[in-house]
Amino acid sequence: MSVLTPFQLRQQIRAGSFNRNTSGQAPGFVQANLAIMPKQYAADFLQFCHFNPKPCPLLAMSATPGAVDMPQLAADLDIRTDVPKYKVFKQGKLVAEVNDIKAYWQDDFVSFLIGCSFSFEEALIADGLEIRNITEQVNVPMYRTTIACEPAGVFSGGMVVSMRPMRPADAIRAIQICSRFPQVHGAPVHFGDPAAIGISDINKPDFGDAVTIKTGEVPVFWACGVTPQVAIANAKLDICISHSPGYMLVTDLPNSKLSVF
Repeated sequence: MSVLTPFQLRQQIRAGSFNRNTSGQAPGFVQANLAIMPKQYAADFLQFCHFNPKPCPLLAMSATPGAVDMPQLAADLDIRTDVPKYKVFKQGKLVAEVNDIKAYWQDDFVSFLIGCSFSFEEALIADGLEIRNITEQVNVPMYRTTIACEPAGVFSGGMVVSMRPMRPADAIRAIQICSRFPQVHGAPVHFGDPAAIGISDINKPDFGDAVTIKTGEVPVFWACGVTPQVAIANAKLDICISHSPGYMLVTDLPNSKLSVF
């Protein structure tokens, strides 16, 4: 676990001295998925988030096009440099994976921050539940599914899920705990047979890393903030930028602020 504050971690990321995935970093603080796009698509994307709150729980968006800060979530934030790794898409195709996006920045860009499952991992650990990707020090496994999202304007696609293996009793406890955190995906959307949601090989995630599933455990699946990347790719925007899966923006907002009771 990192002992850095979110601000210190963002400063290291900006300086290029931290470029790993952020699972388990700055415990106690909200991590966020990122989507950046030209203003002409922002209204459609905002509607897509409202239609699909499980995979796309919106935390914040730019106050004005071209703004690089979000003071309500993070001090001295520069959205162009403070994420460890970004993906750049053009016409729906990945064209670059970079550590800062100053070279790609446009004055009409609107940024969206979406809740991340890393935030509820702390609550699960505090209750004594193991988070296998943290134990094994790898990125959480993420999978494309056949669960359809509600389309909005140019955006459509299937839900992406993250997975954490647990014993059935622990899975039920995880449902209870995560129901308190709807702004970071809330309760799992499925547990048990991966094929029921279109996952053919649990050992081959589409994003992130595979983790060990022990005898007696079941895979537990949460809606994932990588979902917008699928929708963005399907929309074939002229340009769009996202975080690389698992490489999140770490905010100054305490996870406790997102608990509903």
